[in-house]
Amino acid sequence: MKIRHCLFLLGIGCNCGVGLAQAPEVSPPRPPDVAARGPSLALALEAAQTAIDKCKALHANVAVSVVDSAGVLKLMLASDDTFARGVTSSTAKAITAKDLNMPISELAERIKTDSVLAEKVRSNRNYVVGSGGLPLRAGNEVIGAIGVGGAIGEGRDKNYPDPLAPNRDEICAKAALDKISARLQ
Repeated sequence: MKIRHCLFLLGIGCNCGVGLAQAPEVSPPRPPDVAARGPSLALALEAAQTAIDKCKALHANVAVSVVDSAGVLKLMLASDDTFARGVTSSTAKAITAKDLNMPISELAERIKTDSVLAEKVRSNRNYVVGSGGLPLRAGNEVIGAIGVGGAIGEGRDKNYPDPLAPNRDEICAKAALDKISARLQ
């Protein structure tokens, strides 16, 4: 009994001694986090709804992603009956447009003559070449991007045999950009 009692007290003494010997760590003050530039949530939502409405009028169920200048997903909306591929491609299109500072519809032609750009696109498996991704600019500064994905191209959508079909993602993204571009800051 005495041995257990002594061991218990010895343990407390050791714990107290260790506790007293350790000084609390002091971290240097870090600068406050600054949010990346991007459209307001209200503008992002308005743009996404505009794109979805435009694509609905073109008989396409799509997803719309809006990212800020850091590539952080600000908003993603999917219309009813959108396929999963549309959701993932909308985000990839927005990131590609933001990072490369161009509509992704221009990529296919540009990478034919610009080997540096071609390698940059090839080396990032998150980038996509196609249509439906547009940078969002406030003046000359890219503050984010919008991506629209999910409209099935001509030949695959028997219910919509229209020559615009392959570009419906782009048409819907452009409608969204036109709606909010004057208000981007």
